[in-house]
Amino acid sequence: MPMTRPALSCLAAVALELSPGAGAGRTRLGPEAAGALAALVARDLAKLVPEAAELDLGLVAALFDPVELLRPGYRLHAELERLVARAPGAAGARVIGFGAGAEGLPAPLQPADEHAQGPLRLLPLLLRGDAERVARVGDQLEQVLLDTGMAGADTALLAQDGFQARIEHARLLTLNDLAAMMAMQYEHAGLAPLWPLVETALLAPAGEEWLDAPPEPLARYADGGVRIALLDIDAWAEGGFAPAGVDAERLTRAFEQFQMRQRQFATVLEAHGIPVTFDHCPAGRDPRGVLTEA
Repeated sequence: MPMTRPALSCLAAVALELSPGAGAGRTRLGPEAAGALAALVARDLAKLVPEAAELDLGLVAALFDPVELLRPGYRLHAELERLVARAPGAAGARVIGFGAGAEGLPAPLQPADEHAQGPLRLLPLLLRGDAERVARVGDQLEQVLLDTGMAGADTALLAQDGFQARIEHARLLTLNDLAAMMAMQYEHAGLAPLWPLVETALLAPAGEEWLDAPPEPLARYADGGVRIALLDIDAWAEGGFAPAGVDAERLTRAFEQFQMRQRQFATVLEAHGIPVTFDHCPAGRDPRGVLTEA
């Protein structure tokens, strides 16, 4: 009896870059339009990597923010994989677009309204099938998509009409490509110190990572969440986070900015689905020790 190899999935997305200042009139496509868009995406992928045509393709025809895809466990893709695995039809080379019917999309595939305004909109996409074939296709996609992964003109036009949006670029990305893009965006936005915590949560969720680079907030990722040291002004100054040689008024303003930075970091982490806890660290105690306590 031949050995049955486990199924594996290659995780990707269709990335739609909207024109500056433009939003999408619709955030979800209906089932028929979803199927048509999935078929065009499957064709585009097969042009780049012909062996991709031998795998199942699943696409969620709804617009998401990058933070919704880049969450520990890749929850959107995990739900998409579950639905593709359960979908009726002969195994292999199925093309399935999930759209919003009369009852809408399943709850785990609903885009969040609070993340609906960004200029980069993403449609979760995966290829699923034999583990060895998926591995080969995945390796090839990692090599070619970032440089040559523009979607076909008719694919972009269908997306533009369906979502009622002005689209500047439509391209195909692996989730690794998306993560690299987000790392650069965070660097440009002054959030580069935070990215290693997010990356560890995505790629090594059982691992540990510190943000320990004063004057930045002190934070530790471990056990699936981030603990941030909550300092009063005395502990902040004592711990080496305060600027040296400033008067009391400027010191107070600097501390307020530090607190704003903490809240900013917490907001970004929580948007990525990473739980955040603030641990009070009083003056006289090593905050690093507090963050490692059980």
